[in-house]
Amino acid sequence: MSCPVPKEQQPLNEYIELKEAFFYRWAKLARSQYLWILLRIWLGFTVIFAPVAMSIESPSRHLWQFICVASIGGAIGLILPVLLLLSGWSHVKQRLNSAKIFYEESGWYDGQTWEKPEADLLKDRLLVSYEIKPVMERLQKTLLGIVIFLAAGFGLLSCFNF
Repeated sequence: MSCPVPKEQQPLNEYIELKEAFFYRWAKLARSQYLWILLRIWLGFTVIFAPVAMSIESPSRHLWQFICVASIGGAIGLILPVLLLLSGWSHVKQRLNSAKIFYEESGWYDGQTWEKPEADLLKDRLLVSYEIKPVMERLQKTLLGIVIFLAAGFGLLSCFNF
């Protein structure tokens, strides 16, 4: 039986489109490239947050507190793109893992469900195991690292205030 799901809604094609998309492919880059992108995003958010940090701590009188507050702002900003990456990869993982695929033929009002043949389901689940799970683990570790960085930043900030 041929697949009735439109090509752009087929989970394998969604995966291929996601891994080639400018933003979402960052999660699959080599570790050093991935970390370099995260560092640049964090620095960008830190610069954007610097005026807010200036209103909280004066850089001329409390330089380290200012740097700490700006860094915390940068880390909070970094959470957003990482969550977006995690959301996109989670969606594709769920679609590949699912035995039944919901799709729309021509619009929001005519949704259908198609059950994958067992062979397709096994191939999709292998793809999840070897290609998507490592990406998901990387993104989850990144979020954990950001949370630890935030906790350390707030801890350091509280030490400065005493």
